[in-house]
Amino acid sequence: METRSVERAVWLGLSAVVAVVVLAGLWSLRGRGSPSADPPVLGAIPSFDLVERSGRPVSRADLAGRPWVADFIFTRCSGTCPALSTRMAELRRKLREQGLSARLVSFSVDPTHDTPAVLREYAARYAPDDDWWFVTGERDTLYALISQGFRLSVAERASDAGDSADELITHSDRFVLVDGEGRIRGYYHGIDADAVPALLRDLAALQARG
Repeated sequence: METRSVERAVWLGLSAVVAVVVLAGLWSLRGRGSPSADPPVLGAIPSFDLVERSGRPVSRADLAGRPWVADFIFTRCSGTCPALSTRMAELRRKLREQGLSARLVSFSVDPTHDTPAVLREYAARYAPDDDWWFVTGERDTLYALISQGFRLSVAERASDAGDSADELITHSDRFVLVDGEGRIRGYYHGIDADAVPALLRDLAALQARG
């Protein structure tokens, strides 16, 4: 009798575990299939005039009418920046797989070094196309845009003999989702594994609402 009670308790425990796993799976599928709530408006990007790696001028007006995703890199960085660009390449691939439309824009935080020619060489590692821009420009213009427009940190450090290139400039690792009207709709830690899924959900919600 006692043996049957133990067996029954074991089966009940296993059934509970299976039920939890099934429910978790259903919730996960529901999350992937349903767009999230409309992302809040967190600010607005001011007008700017910069230069793309191709040499053509780029302004905020060139990005109007379509969502875009920004990140901030510099080509002498060998740690965080390649990781951010790799994540951006992943985002580009997922956008195509899910039929979503957004332009990607990588802003250099080291414009004195990162000329259009230097950015072309860096960009070639990640197979960008016309939907992924790498932009540079005057230092003061870029730093004002990042700090006052995107509301993110950026700063040059005093150069010491022992500093590596990675330590020359401190900057944010955020991806920033901007809608077609130039309004900020989300910030995401670019090096985190969940950045791309979260960004895609918010982008899908924006596009679902036109």
